[in-house]
This record gives sequence, structure tokens and C-alpha cells, in this order.
Amino acid sequence: MSDDEQKRPTNAGEPEPSAEGDAAKVDAAKAKAEAAAAARAKKAAEEAAKPAWERDPVAPAIEDASDDPLAAGLREAHGASLEHAVAVGGELVLQVARGEIREVCQSLAEDYGYRLLVDLCGVDYPSRENERFEVVYLVHNLEENRRIRLRVRVPEGEEVPSVCGVWRGADWCEREVFDMFGIRFADHPDMTRILMWEGFHGHPLRKDFPIEGIDTGAAIYPEYYDDAAGPIGGTGTGWKPSKAEADQAPETTDSGKAGKE
Repeated sequence: MSDDEQKRPTNAGEPEPSAEGDAAKVDAAKAKAEAAAAARAKKAAEEAAKPAWERDPVAPAIEDASDDPLAAGLREAHGASLEHAVAVGGELVLQVARGEIREVCQSLAEDYGYRLLVDLCGVDYPSRENERFEVVYLVHNLEENRRIRLRVRVPEGEEVPSVCGVWRGADWCEREVFDMFGIRFADHPDMTRILMWEGFHGHPLRKDFPIEGIDTGAAIYPEYYDDAAGPIGGTGTGWKPSKAEADQAPETTDSGKAGKE
């Protein structure tokens, strides 16, 4: 026996390769390739079936919507309070004068069936010299299954009439806009912060608010500021205990624990 034959490993118990085994492997590889090709074709067909805006997303065109029946009706009822109307991606967008937003919303709810306030949010445009902020209202008509958008421009330091009397759900939304942007709503039943604590410095969703945040931790600064008494720490979100409650509080020892009788 030659040296090569002695070094060649032996595979005792393994079957010798056959033509049938090789053919099976070829068939399996062919089936796998055909399945992959079919999957690619199916994906290509699904992409081709999508609408153009979904295949190649682009910003929708802004079209004039002055002749929309809803816009025309509101203009007839409120005159110049409806500043302009456009359609964006098929959705009607109405620019409304700030001081008349409550009346316009009242008409939408009572006369046109827009009884659901979907959302109310703020937007900051710091590059604008005037009317830096906007308040955006999304309202829905359930019977017609139509949603429209209203926009109000707000200068720094000015108030927007509250629409809580039109849609009760506006309560917390308006508080959030105040908390995050500093926009106040006139005649709101409780114009206080809802996410940050009273005494927090600044409004986090303004574009000029530092990304890294600012040093306003409640553990460092008091949360409540009283005009007469000055800062009062440990009062949570601005709740201040009454004098009667303060008088009933247990006395504390030097160690900080409540004293025992």
C-alpha cells in the first residue's frame, strides 16, 4: 500500500456518492432559486400596485380650496375671520383669525357636525418675525367621515381663545400646548402645567430650548413660587398646603422624624 493510500481517511459506514444523490441536490437548489425568483416577482408586483405617492413619497401639492362648500359656508357666516382655505393631500386646511377661532369652531361643531376634536397642538416657527407660533386643530365629522384642519397664528405673549366650551377634550390639549410652548388660552378653566411642574423654567418644545436640557430639577430648585413668601420647596406640581393642614402636620425632631408622644 502506498503512502498516499495510508494517509487517505476512511469513511467507514458512509454510502458512496451516487448519481441519484447529486441529482437530488441539483433539484433542491433549483427549487430554492425558483422560490426566491417568485418572491422577488411578488414583491415587485406589490410595489407596482402601490399608489404613486407611496412608491415615491413626495410632499403633497397645496391647492386652493376657496370653493369648498364648507369653506364657503364658514366665510359667509364669519366673513374675514376665515383668512384662507387650501387643500393639502385632499385634506381641507383653514387659516382662521386668532380672535375668532372659538366662534368658527362653534359653527363647525353645531352647524356642520364636527363634534370630535381629534387633536390640538402647537407649532414653533422661530424664524418668523411676527406670529411665531401656531395652534393647529384637527376635527372630525363622524357622519361624513371627513377630517379637516384649522390653523391659528399666535404672536409671542398673546392669548388664544379656549375652545373647551366647544369640545371638552380640548382641556388637557390646551394645557399641554401652554406647558410645552408657553401659549396661553383665554378663559381656560385651569391654565396650569400638565407635564412639567410649576416653577419649571422654559417650555421644552420651543425650538430655542436647549437640546441637552437646562438645570431645572425639582431636587435643586423649589417647584412653587409665591409672590409674597418666595420659593416654597416640596410642593409637587404647585399644590400649596393650606394653613389648617400645615397646623395639623406632626412636629418633627432634630433627626427629621415625626416626634412621638
